Amino acid sequence: MKVNSAEIVISAVRPNQYPEGNLPEFALAGRSNVGKSSFINKMLNRKSLARTSSKPGKTQTLNFYLINEMLHFVDVPGYGYAKVSKSEREAWGKMIETYITSREQLKAMLMIVDLRHPPSKDDVMMYDFLKHYGIPVIIIATKADKIPKSKWQKHLKITKETLDLDPDDTIILFSSETGEGKDKTWSVLGSFMK
Repeated sequence: MKVNSAEIVISAVRPNQYPEGNLPEFALAGRSNVGKSSFINKMLNRKSLARTSSKPGKTQTLNFYLINEMLHFVDVPGYGYAKVSKSEREAWGKMIETYITSREQLKAMLMIVDLRHPPSKDDVMMYDFLKHYGIPVIIIATKADKIPKSKWQKHLKITKETLDLDPDDTIILFSSETGEGKDKTWSVLGSFMK
């Protein structure tokens, strides 16, 4: 898909702040610092629409990005970051759970994992949570450029096994540096928008 327009329309913490209308939404989950902002910027051909930060745990709201006036990306707070207080983590958890379990416009969750490492316990918990609620999941295995091509399949296998990936779920190799996987991601998203 060619992105002609992209803007952040609202940062929400409660359902009454979510954008109105029936545009399809794709939410992005992943642990803090996994590269969600870089993924968003690459997908939207923008250098810094989503703020990348060397300080994990920066996203503390649900950030809705309107793309081509036809869909939303929803960036949710990263999980598994220790420097955030327990009560703050619980508040985020509740906010994310409310959004995921009640939002009809949510078409699928893009779960971003780092291809270089096996998925964390938090990744496994998030995946199980999404499966429990019957939310379609697309796994984006990012940072592919940091691994030799000859080892991609080995790392993909570890990711699939660690998550106990449902054979019906899509896993996409992605690199925010090279653009690897970008077209495939748009084509998979397109299939959810029909």
